[in-house]
Amino acid sequence: MGVLLESIDSPQDLKGLNQKELIQLASEIRKTIVSTVAEKGGHLAPSLGVVELTLALHYCFDSPKDRIIWDVGHQSYAHKLITGRRDRFSTLRQQDGISGFPKRSESEHDALDTGHSSTSISAALGMATAASLREKDSKVVAVIGDGSMTAGMAFEALNNAGHLRKDLIVILNDNEMSISPNVGALSSFLSRKLTGRVATRLKKEMEAFLKRSGVGGNIWQVLKKSEDSLKSLLTPGMLFEALQFEYVGPIPGHHIETLIETLQNVKNIPGPVLVHVLTKKGKGYPPAEKHPDLFHGVGPFDIATGKPKKSRVPKPPAYTQIFGQTIVRLAKEDPKIVGITAAMPAGTGLKQLQESLPERFFDVGIAEQHAVTFAAGLALEGMKPVVAIYSTFLQRAFDQIIHDVCLSNLPVVFALDRGGLVGDDGPTHHGVFDLSFLRMIPNMVVMSPRDENELQHMLFTAVNHNGPVAVRYPRGNGIGVSLDWQLKALPIGKASVEREGSDISILAMGHHVHTALQAADELLKDGIKAAVVNMRFVKPLDREVIKKMAAATGKIITIEENALMGGFGSAVLEVLADENMSEVLVKRLGLPDRFIEHGSQENLRKEAGIDVASLLQAARELLQVSGTNRKKPAKVHSLRV
Repeated sequence: MGVLLESIDSPQDLKGLNQKELIQLASEIRKTIVSTVAEKGGHLAPSLGVVELTLALHYCFDSPKDRIIWDVGHQSYAHKLITGRRDRFSTLRQQDGISGFPKRSESEHDALDTGHSSTSISAALGMATAASLREKDSKVVAVIGDGSMTAGMAFEALNNAGHLRKDLIVILNDNEMSISPNVGALSSFLSRKLTGRVATRLKKEMEAFLKRSGVGGNIWQVLKKSEDSLKSLLTPGMLFEALQFEYVGPIPGHHIETLIETLQNVKNIPGPVLVHVLTKKGKGYPPAEKHPDLFHGVGPFDIATGKPKKSRVPKPPAYTQIFGQTIVRLAKEDPKIVGITAAMPAGTGLKQLQESLPERFFDVGIAEQHAVTFAAGLALEGMKPVVAIYSTFLQRAFDQIIHDVCLSNLPVVFALDRGGLVGDDGPTHHGVFDLSFLRMIPNMVVMSPRDENELQHMLFTAVNHNGPVAVRYPRGNGIGVSLDWQLKALPIGKASVEREGSDISILAMGHHVHTALQAADELLKDGIKAAVVNMRFVKPLDREVIKKMAAATGKIITIEENALMGGFGSAVLEVLADENMSEVLVKRLGLPDRFIEHGSQENLRKEAGIDVASLLQAARELLQVSGTNRKKPAKVHSLRV
């Protein structure tokens, strides 16, 4: 950690630094970010790209009185380092350490809990409107990337902001748009001069003078159009000007002097302002500059080479990889199959389809709602769309799933990666609500594989089903089972009894079938015979197997990596209630009614009570209850909340 960085305990400490010192501080921050992420993993390229912008924002504005909102938040590492979390930065994304995203409970300088994209402008506009109503002397700044600008929510917010005319500054962090240096430099010069304090005052005085005169209004309109035409010709600001934003830029995002001058100027412009800043992802670390996509979110890596640190023990392929190769295989056999992703071809595994069959791969940008309805349109015309989206991001398209896909019973496949606890990215990224919100939708089939081999069969089943299907699988590697070459269709709504037993029944969903099998092995050592059922389908449920297990043992444990409320366990209780099987004892294992913080998947599962030890404890408690109440009819209930 550098000498200057050691002296920065809050944003106020920046204000005494000169330009040279700020440049040195930027270098020290980059080295700290690279060394920490190399050890802990995290979002490297996005954070390296906004170091100077972060320093300029905190130099010009007065956080926390002024609100700075980071869209998505994966670029906030420099922000964390200069807002009192320098000494804890080594705990980044570690359990009980600091989050990899802005978190209000962590610091007063984090204005909004973020993790999903394209929410910053809406929240910032709300804050700016509240400041206006309460007559507070504060500024609100939203920092949003060009990728996040592809989402409809961002444009909804821009449109509303232009209508409300509140004081709001939007920083468009553009690290993709190709603009030649000469044009960029000229437009940067124009924007800085046209928005300076003196120029702004003179423009307003001239406007007022001309409008008071008889013909001055017409002259002013000519002058205004001339300025607008010049800016529109030399900059990409026409769209934002049409939305009633004062457009400034593009300006170089790694030149602190220019950034500070521009931000100081725009503070004095009333109404909504958009500042277009050109940055480079991965700035300052050559491997990340060369391959920003590979260093967007990374695990531990070697700083000298940029190569990932590999485990000495070979691991089975990840579920994501199995999904990708299976979809390519299925698509080659069926020309109707197409793949859709919302700006995550690599993360979802669809990059394999993009490389093999590019004409049948569609990346719609960060626009999950559009992705789902786009898929509906394809399905209406006879195609078989496969929408690959992380579970946490599918939440954003809930209405489209209901209204545009399920209402018409369309054959759209939802491949839900990262179903369950994802680990170090924390509560914004855990995919722990999908079983609950999907199973209640008519026409929807919801299934989850026990392992990577069953994932293949489920995908084959899904693309051949004439209706909407969701296949939900976890983050991480499979368990190492062999993969069948011959794919088969699974009977919809039918479970698989993995082990018979007479003392207790464990109904498991997804990869927790193996948790259940391990627990059954341990119980057998005590002479307890536990039946284990791979339920496969959350919807439709195999009601017959549930009734069979209930009648055989009278004691059922359900286990799932989903919120208990409305999840798989609740569905089992509903079946038992419908069948008037009130004598059955039921214990549900799943996630409690709270947001789960970040940490390793193993530790989080242990804390949530969905590991082998927790399952064993639950089984013994249930057996003890049944043993002390054999003569009394027991009602269906949950012993774990």
